[in-house]
Amino acid sequence: MKNLEEHFKQAKKQDRKGQKALFDLLSPKMLAVANSYVNNIQDAEDILMHSFFTCFSKINDCRDWKSFPFWLRKIVVNNSITFIRRNKNILYTDKEMDEIGNAEEVWEQEIPEIDMEEIFSEMPDGYRLVFNLYVFEDKKHQEIADILNISEGTSKSQLNKAKKWITAFLKQKKNEKQYAE
Repeated sequence: MKNLEEHFKQAKKQDRKGQKALFDLLSPKMLAVANSYVNNIQDAEDILMHSFFTCFSKINDCRDWKSFPFWLRKIVVNNSITFIRRNKNILYTDKEMDEIGNAEEVWEQEIPEIDMEEIFSEMPDGYRLVFNLYVFEDKKHQEIADILNISEGTSKSQLNKAKKWITAFLKQKKNEKQYAE
């Protein structure tokens, strides 16, 4: 934490070494955040670079070094959403999913390995966006609706379907593993 404070103070003075140190310290986590939204590492890298450029251009807006990682994360999330709006047609599906059984049953069973990258890479875009904003960014459905320009009902529906999709995905992986043994 001491390094973060020191690098933050240097970066506020537009010191390139301080900026580079902050980039080196926080870029892996921020890249993962961007990739969890756009599901494409090259696009996530572009978003990351744009986010750090924005961050260093407006670093005086962030007053406290302790809040800097959260402030930067907000920039990355906002840039990811802006990127998606500009470059993708997102399908918010209203299709009913097949009956997948009791979700609690799947969650209670021991699941040896969960690869979140694999889950997010295969999850439909609409599900992933709403899920990320609700779970990881702690947004309410009305906020999500405003951010994504959808109705609050669509946000709730997409979150519910994302949960069901994850449950079905995990159930399928479990069955594949059992079949392989």
